Amino acid sequence: MSQPGSQGDEGIRLGRVLGLFAKQPRAGLVKTRLAAASSPEWAARVAHALLLDTVGRLSAVAARRVLAFSPAEAAPFFAGLAAGRFATAPQAPGNLGRRMHAFFAEHLAAGARQVVVLGTDSPTVPLAFIEQAFAELERADVVIGPATDGGYYLVGCAGRVAPIFDGVAWGSSRVLADTVARLGEGGGRLALLPPWYDVDTPDDWCVLRGHVAAMRRAGLEPGLPSLEPLIALETSSN
Repeated sequence: MSQPGSQGDEGIRLGRVLGLFAKQPRAGLVKTRLAAASSPEWAARVAHALLLDTVGRLSAVAARRVLAFSPAEAAPFFAGLAAGRFATAPQAPGNLGRRMHAFFAEHLAAGARQVVVLGTDSPTVPLAFIEQAFAELERADVVIGPATDGGYYLVGCAGRVAPIFDGVAWGSSRVLADTVARLGEGGGRLALLPPWYDVDTPDDWCVLRGHVAAMRRAGLEPGLPSLEPLIALETSSN
């Protein structure tokens, strides 16, 4: 059962749902590749900051915003973090594909015209890309934002759940290729967003650090109030 959150009235009127998939940032259970090069505690701090900043940035999107979380017993944690900016609901059981399929099926069946889902691994993704995703779904059945690691940072469906969530090697560099192959079997019009990067590995963390430094140098506001102190802390300790 979703908990209510304050939503953009215009986004709801247009039938737009924005889903954010998130895992509770507990040491040893998140960002394992980053943890292997640092520590589980540091990786959990990074995951928590990614979650906080993504919720903050995506709160500006006009849509019914839903924070789909795991594990289910973390409901109080996520309700407090959402603070009315997102509705909250536990993710369905199963692998990532089954969980996303259930999310799309629920909201499309409830009357949403367009459903877009992201994770918390792309904290700098431009909000314009999300608006573009909803715009693309006016004429396409599926929209995908390719990630530079071979997966995707965003996926969206309009009208029905596309047959793209089974037979995918989740967590591998084959995710995007497998997804496109599955779409080919089921038909449907595909729209693509510009590629963007995820933050999963030590190299990805370096990319984020460089990107934030470049934005600051260019006079741009990164909008990452939780991540920037961690970047500064790590920089000062090196």
